[in-house]
Amino acid sequence: MLARVAAGALARTRQAVPAPAWLLQRKFSNEADSHDDFKPKYSGGAAPSVEDHIKHVVAADKVHLFMKGTPEAPQCGFSRMACVVLQAYGVPFGATNVLADPAMREGIKKFTSWPTIPQVFVNGEFVGGCDILMSMHDNGELEKLLDPIRKAAGAK
Repeated sequence: MLARVAAGALARTRQAVPAPAWLLQRKFSNEADSHDDFKPKYSGGAAPSVEDHIKHVVAADKVHLFMKGTPEAPQCGFSRMACVVLQAYGVPFGATNVLADPAMREGIKKFTSWPTIPQVFVNGEFVGGCDILMSMHDNGELEKLLDPIRKAAGAK
C-alpha cells in the first residue's frame, strides 16, 4: 500500500516543464559560415563509386589490405594473420575495414572476383587472401615481392 502511495506521489511530481523556445530553435548553417570539415566533399556530382574508391586506395598504397577490422583491432583470424605477416616484413601498408561499409565488403569481392576477405594488393596488383599470402611466405616469393617496398620505405 505504501509503495502505491509513494509511486503515485512521484508520478504527480513529474510534470512536463516546457523547454524554452530558444532551446528548440535550430540554426542551419550554410556553406559560407561552415567550417571546411563540415562542408560537402563532393560538390556538383555523385560520390565516387565503390570501384573508384578501391582503385584509388590500391593506387595510393604500395601495399593495401582489405580486411575485417583494423590492423590495431582485427576482427577475424585471417585478417589478423595477414596483418601479422605484413608487419613481420616491415612494410608500411594501408588498410580498409570492410565491416564498416557493406557496399565495400561486397564491392571488393566483385572487383577481384575473389570470394573471401582479407584481400592483399601489392604495387596495385591483387595478390590474394591470407592463404595465398602464407603460401608465398612459405616458398620465399613474398620476401622477393616485399623487399623492394621495405627498402624504399626505409630509405625515406
